[in-house]
Amino acid sequence: MRRPAADAYDVAVIGGGVVGCAVLRELARHDLRLLLLEREEDLAEGASKGNSGVIHAGFNVPSGSLKARTNVAGLPLVYRLAAELGVPHRRTGKLVVALEDGDRRRLEALKAEGDRSGVPDLEIVDGPAIGRLELLARGRWALYSPHTGIVSPYELTVALAESAHRNGAEIRLGTPVTAVARRDGLFVLSTPAGEFAARRVVNSAGLQADEVARLAGSRDQPVFPYRGEYLVADKDCGLRLAMPVYPVPPRDDPGLGIHVTPTIEGNILLGPSAEPIADKSDAASTRAVMARLRAEAARLMPALEGVPVIHAYAGVRPKLVDPAGPDRFADFVVEESAARPGWIDLLGIESPGLTAAPALAVMVADLIGAKEDLRPRPGFEPGLPPRRRFAAMDDGERAGRVAADADWGEMVCRCEHVTRAEVAAALRNPFGARSLDAVKRRTRCGMGRCQGGFCTPRIVEILQDEGVAVEDITKRGGGSRLFSGRLKG
Repeated sequence: MRRPAADAYDVAVIGGGVVGCAVLRELARHDLRLLLLEREEDLAEGASKGNSGVIHAGFNVPSGSLKARTNVAGLPLVYRLAAELGVPHRRTGKLVVALEDGDRRRLEALKAEGDRSGVPDLEIVDGPAIGRLELLARGRWALYSPHTGIVSPYELTVALAESAHRNGAEIRLGTPVTAVARRDGLFVLSTPAGEFAARRVVNSAGLQADEVARLAGSRDQPVFPYRGEYLVADKDCGLRLAMPVYPVPPRDDPGLGIHVTPTIEGNILLGPSAEPIADKSDAASTRAVMARLRAEAARLMPALEGVPVIHAYAGVRPKLVDPAGPDRFADFVVEESAARPGWIDLLGIESPGLTAAPALAVMVADLIGAKEDLRPRPGFEPGLPPRRRFAAMDDGERAGRVAADADWGEMVCRCEHVTRAEVAAALRNPFGARSLDAVKRRTRCGMGRCQGGFCTPRIVEILQDEGVAVEDITKRGGGSRLFSGRLKG
């Protein structure tokens, strides 16, 4: 089908990760007709689900770089957005620990870089101070960053999209862009669902951003996939971590080194690793790296030796650093194409992309605003309706919910205390995402100790009650079907 020029979108965003959704939500402040196209069956299926959820202060990247500028600018914005949208987050502080006296100079260099970038209140502390700040941490010296925090990255992504949708943006999942043409002054994006025309396009496709840019004839700059593996410790392991604890960044590692991070829900993450891989879709966990994660985490924090682990996962970073080349740093790319005016590429948006996302979104809006008059959207609603998890309610509130709706009294996930009412609400999300992983990201079903052993059959039952045929139930959309055929009794 062909979309007539009169029916064209003002801006189409390609990519439903945290940056793409932040761009969409920022543009929704303006009186624009907006569209977001996501190739996967849900939002946050790429790097946005496979990271530590750390809100970075901005001292880990070279001062003056776009990474540093958008990180520092994004720091207050991400806290404000998370509060506005009701997304779980916490300002925790962070320690970068030197285990030997000789590494103090590295900490001083990090602090100096942060000072030049305008990161506030950085401080180098000694061993006793480390123990007072974080009981589990040990070291000779540490760089203390009081404004670092943690957030649920996938919940932030979904909330940004819901806010944009609430303010008129259209979001289509399972809609990969397969070709780009220029017709009648518009970009025409071909997808399996048909053609979509837009006056301007923002390419925020993450790992596929280089491929999408080539489809448009915008630029030819490769994105290199680097896999980061994690281990998730049991919440009931007997340890509580107050803040992220990092090692002094290794000189020969493309990442920040294997660190330990608390999650909003009380787990402890070990990782990530950072290995270049050939396949952008290879998010496998490997035995050798899992052993390394355990060893290096225990070296940084001895109490973690032998900690019980309930899950392993991996994310893939879209880096612009060629693993075969001499450079260890590459900056974000956020540019309007000289060859295709109106087309804006965002490439290499890796860490600290989560923190930088709101600032990158403002930057994109400014690029568009430099070419046309952006009028405020009448009646823009910045927040979302409040939601309370059953697990966070007191007994009185729980009793009231159950009295009003019996589905609040049926426990679907025992580990995370998720009710049938919450699962049904997640399945009725505005984007039509109905996989097990979509439920997981919205409710935490399957994230507890049994990893879905108890709740999976109950979610399958609810999906069928919601009208999904059992043959169509998937883990994450696409070909990840849970069932193949039927057995006759």
